[in-house]
Amino acid sequence: MLVPKKVKHRKRHKEMRRIKGLANAGTKVEFGTYGLKTLDPAWITSRQIEASRRAIIRYLRKGGKMWIRIFPDKPVTKKGLEVPMGGGKGSVDRYVAPVRPGRILFELDGITEAQAREAFSRASDKLPVKTKFVEKK
Repeated sequence: MLVPKKVKHRKRHKEMRRIKGLANAGTKVEFGTYGLKTLDPAWITSRQIEASRRAIIRYLRKGGKMWIRIFPDKPVTKKGLEVPMGGGKGSVDRYVAPVRPGRILFELDGITEAQAREAFSRASDKLPVKTKFVEKK
């Protein structure tokens, strides 16, 4: 699973309760020929990214090249079950990648368009957002 090797601060403020606006960066297909673009704002966990990656790889077997364009660098904390109020902030439970609409999640190259569509369709089933298939212009 994807987790940062080293972080400056172990725990972070919750910040953005609602993810507003469109993505500023990572909105164009840069490396491959086909991309999977998100249409909703969400926190995508490292487990969801890994599940999508495995779905794509299993479908493609050995053909094509894949790029993951997001990285989960935001720590999310959680307190244990039946822990009373107080006692400070919980420990880091997982890492997420906050994404805004328009962000490219995955890219593929070296395969046909039909294969890319099918691979991305399988990957999007693992994600908590609506997605769209895009091509390099």
